[in-house]
Amino acid sequence: MNQKRFSFLNLVEKLGNALPHPAMIFLYLIIILMLSSALASALGVGVDFKDKHIEIVNLLTLESFVKFSNSFVENFAKFPPLGVVLVAVLGVSIAEYSGFLKVAIRALIINAPRALVSFFVVLAGVLSNLASDIGYVVLTPLAALIFHSIGRHPLAGLAAAFAGVAGGYSANLLISTVDPILAGLTQSAAQIIDPSYTVGPEVNYYFMVASTFLISIVGALITDKFIEPRLGKYEVQVPKEGIQSLSAAEKRALILASLGALLYVAFVLFLILPQDSLFRNEETGSFVKSPFIAGILFFVFFLFAIPGVIYGFVSGVFKGTNDIVNAMSEGMKTMAMYLTIIFFAAQFIALFAQSNIGQFIAIKGAIFLESLQLHSGLLILLFIAICGFINLFVASASAQWALISPIFVPMFMLLGYAPELVQAAYRIGDSTTNIITPLLIYMPIVLSFAMKYQKNIGMGTIISLMLPYSIAFFVTWSALLYVWVFILNLPLGPGAESFIPRP
Repeated sequence: MNQKRFSFLNLVEKLGNALPHPAMIFLYLIIILMLSSALASALGVGVDFKDKHIEIVNLLTLESFVKFSNSFVENFAKFPPLGVVLVAVLGVSIAEYSGFLKVAIRALIINAPRALVSFFVVLAGVLSNLASDIGYVVLTPLAALIFHSIGRHPLAGLAAAFAGVAGGYSANLLISTVDPILAGLTQSAAQIIDPSYTVGPEVNYYFMVASTFLISIVGALITDKFIEPRLGKYEVQVPKEGIQSLSAAEKRALILASLGALLYVAFVLFLILPQDSLFRNEETGSFVKSPFIAGILFFVFFLFAIPGVIYGFVSGVFKGTNDIVNAMSEGMKTMAMYLTIIFFAAQFIALFAQSNIGQFIAIKGAIFLESLQLHSGLLILLFIAICGFINLFVASASAQWALISPIFVPMFMLLGYAPELVQAAYRIGDSTTNIITPLLIYMPIVLSFAMKYQKNIGMGTIISLMLPYSIAFFVTWSALLYVWVFILNLPLGPGAESFIPRP
């Protein structure tokens, strides 16, 4: 039984490693798209939709080439996720490189009640996604150390942290950098059907807040009731280490930074809560489609920047304003690969829309799905499973969504599903299989931390250790979405409905 499972995982690893770099995948797809459009146009491929006939546009004609060359820079510069992602990263970078986020996470774990250690470790893992790779490189070894120091199996602590960081990747209590990335890609895909459709970074916020607690609770239960009993008693191979408590200077800086954040939140509430606030919707007086929601990234930027600046100066990490700029610059360095990938992805999505192949596939796909006569909830669950499977081979959340959103978002829109719902379903499928794909770039890092406590551990052991989390997260998170949307009919975020009128 184990041999079959490990053989399958080895096959996944080999297939994934054989794939080109995500940037090159999009380049190859552009070439395939151009050739396919020329062939389909020559064959007169098209589809009737309502009162119009949609034909495939040949991308290899001189006319198409001129249009593409004139929009080449604009495709990238005006790509929806680009600006908002960079702004969010600038704010988060101040909080991260000042040390504020790292110390806040340490304080959360160290001060957690012993009976709730697993819960707080998973919760900290989910929240750590606010700041790039801090969860992988800081939290996973810290969680193993804490478990070891209180007489529990260190690998159980490492697994719990890894489950929160990678398995709960899309969930959070605050809008993080992943929200504008996915929202921008979703908007581009939705505009294949409706050019005026907009998708903001807040559209899944309510659901993701609830998901944060679900992942934390389920992750803690799996750790305590399944993973740790399965690991058994830890045969001490590494002497126990003392947990490094926060120093007096760190505590003082953390308290002052937290007070600064609270005062900022109070100030924002003062601005938006009055019924006649200019930040409310002018017509309805609500926050739905309001200036506050439209400018949410402005407020998110300062929510990270203010405590980051305070912590940096109080702790002595920042000596002057140049250090703040340097912190923002360091954050931008981490975006270099993202910018490279998104350059090719932006060109692919623009050409995909120009060719009309997206509309053709969406209409044909919608007709096929409708012919299956499946319950609407089952279609979404099937889509989650498809996304989870694809994630085994394309581990980058943004690259995978850029790849499949132009197909699935329009397809589901034609069936009456809102892009916001499709995006939420994607986030579940993508997150829940992160912890079992050998292609996750942080998998070797987690493996190296595990080797400290068990010398002969391999990637197969890590993946088999994380498989129960993956299954549990997939089942419970999918069930939450089903209940949230198809039974309770709750909004996924401010003003974000799950269904739209069929075009």
